[in-house]
Amino acid sequence: MSILIKNGRIITASDDYVADIYIENELIVSIGKNLKIVAEKTIDATNKLIFPGGIDPHVHLDMPFMGTKSSDDYETGTRAALFGGTTMCIDFILQTQGDTLYNALKTWQEKSKGKAVGDYSYHMAVTDFNENVAKEVVQFIKEEGITSFKTFMAYKGALMIDDGQMVQLMKVVKENGGLVTVHATNGDMIDTLIAKNKKEGNLTPLYHYLSQPEITEAEASGRFTDMLFYTDCPGYIVHMTCEGALNAVRRATLRNQKLFVETCSQYLVLDASLYENDKEGAKWVMSPPLREKKDQIALWSGINQGMIQVVGTDHCPFMWEQKLMGKDDFSKIPNGHPAIEHRVELMYSEGVRKGKISLNKFVEVCSTNAAKIFGMYPRKGTIAIGSDADIVIFDPKKEHEISVKTHHMNCDYSGYEGWKLTGKTETVLLRGKIAIENEKCLLKAGDGEFIARGKTSLTI
Repeated sequence: MSILIKNGRIITASDDYVADIYIENELIVSIGKNLKIVAEKTIDATNKLIFPGGIDPHVHLDMPFMGTKSSDDYETGTRAALFGGTTMCIDFILQTQGDTLYNALKTWQEKSKGKAVGDYSYHMAVTDFNENVAKEVVQFIKEEGITSFKTFMAYKGALMIDDGQMVQLMKVVKENGGLVTVHATNGDMIDTLIAKNKKEGNLTPLYHYLSQPEITEAEASGRFTDMLFYTDCPGYIVHMTCEGALNAVRRATLRNQKLFVETCSQYLVLDASLYENDKEGAKWVMSPPLREKKDQIALWSGINQGMIQVVGTDHCPFMWEQKLMGKDDFSKIPNGHPAIEHRVELMYSEGVRKGKISLNKFVEVCSTNAAKIFGMYPRKGTIAIGSDADIVIFDPKKEHEISVKTHHMNCDYSGYEGWKLTGKTETVLLRGKIAIENEKCLLKAGDGEFIARGKTSLTI
């Protein structure tokens, strides 16, 4: 279907203007004032914002964890994302230690193929690096369009690799044009603190937070940047939460380092006081945990200073019954919370509306930078002739309230219950097809496509 969007205020990472957009064969074909084109469908976007579909580069769909799995699969998760204005996400494939990367890829392809409603791609989490895996890394970059490789500095015995393996992975990735991403927390320190608190009978959700103090993240972030500097490999820190970790990045910029940073919407708007609620604190148990008010200030500043380039979600929802696995022991609470649907609207309402970021910065951190860092720009992440017609038509004045009663994620509670927001996703296009209209999803499972990726195009 050809579509003409009339009179919308178009916002990109660099532009802000009123114009029409003509869409045909999944692509943006023309942009201009008062386009004299007859389309099969015309949308009047007067007084609405138009920006590129959001890209969430940090989600966990149908992910095995602690004997259970996250409650959103590729169908429910990507559909919920579309309702919130996110047209693409990047999930994490988890290598099983002792097994191959390709076996893990096959498992995740079975989870996603024919099920995704929105577009998607993968990061490959390397949990057991050796010579054979090194060869697979090269194949993933050259043949599979998977160019980012996740590492963990925590979760020993399941996901964590040591510094020696990290450096060797970085050398291979650097040589072949990829990117290494990291969960940067000091796993050994955290494991020791968890054991200490459990021994002392400190078992409530508050001690999940107290077992992961700021220094555990700051130290690991600094160590990761040092390894990147030694190998000259580009890197990306996921879900940064705190001032100490951000300061480690600030120090790294003094040597002009190739380093990108992501924070998540929850770390910008929620804080650790929620863990003092013994009955409901499990809702916000995630790793790294929520931090202090001063860390929120630091993170917003980091966004405006260009130190933090991306806002994701680390979307990893569990049902309340699953969370109750840890009702008597915080270390048994599945880590993660539902967020994929709310990121764009939260960043607009809490960021743009409150004067913390500009509209252009909003688009940059919610879409454009992720497209550039992960090798999809300008196909994704912008409104330009020839780009995929992934478009959000957004009502900047509409007031609404977040609630489990109205969200579309497969989760029976909300981490933002009762939050009042201004600004709502109204209509969403995915590659030129109407995905969301009149609060209904018009796409089905299988309409989402895997997006192969190339080299990073964003430079620092």
